[in-house]
Amino acid sequence: MVRGIRGAITVKGNDGEEIVAATARLVEQMQTANQYHPDDISHMIITVTNDLNAAFPAAGLRKLSGYDRVPVMCALEIPVPNSLEKCIRVMATVNTTKNPYEVQHVYLEDAVKLRPDLSLTKDNHSR
Repeated sequence: MVRGIRGAITVKGNDGEEIVAATARLVEQMQTANQYHPDDISHMIITVTNDLNAAFPAAGLRKLSGYDRVPVMCALEIPVPNSLEKCIRVMATVNTTKNPYEVQHVYLEDAVKLRPDLSLTKDNHSR
């Protein structure tokens, strides 16, 4: 089965090294939480808010083992007024045997405000 796994993280500033490091940290935690390998990934979409343009966040994946063949696209998030700033969002499309309630979405730093309902562990979900 193919499932989407979401993640998001915020950074303190528009700093290229911070953007790249935060993206690597987020994707690494998404992989650990959901026990998949890069070969299981169909593709990834990464968006950033319009206040982050110092680096391509996908460069963070080059720091991770096995991600050199994962198709990745970066884009700008829709600039909705009063939305969370300095945010990097990731959508990984992964082949997995997990059902939707077993998928662990990862929200770090201020991004936990986005979807606290989805960032809970599977033990806290009810059908």
